[in-house]
Amino acid sequence: MTAGSGNAGDHVPDDIEDLDPGLARQRTSLAWTRTALSFAAVGGVVLKKDVVPGLVILCIVPVVWQLGRLPRHLPGRLKLVTATIVTVSLVALVVALTHFRS
Repeated sequence: MTAGSGNAGDHVPDDIEDLDPGLARQRTSLAWTRTALSFAAVGGVVLKKDVVPGLVILCIVPVVWQLGRLPRHLPGRLKLVTATIVTVSLVALVVALTHFRS
């Protein structure tokens, strides 16, 4: 049946996201996984040049990956993600300022 047939259950949306809104969660999870893999790649490259900053970056990888696996309905999830992002940024700033000054 077509979208104009009158039955609300027969309407086929133009966008696949409207058909299955759960795909947004899968894309978000994949994005967090890609971010963790990016941290791991950067950590590996930095580790070859400088051990301490590389290890710091590699220690952050599981934290970033686990953030993407948190349930959506977890109370305070947004605050936890925000606090983690700020913490990772501050750690990166401290490592950059202390390690690369010399």
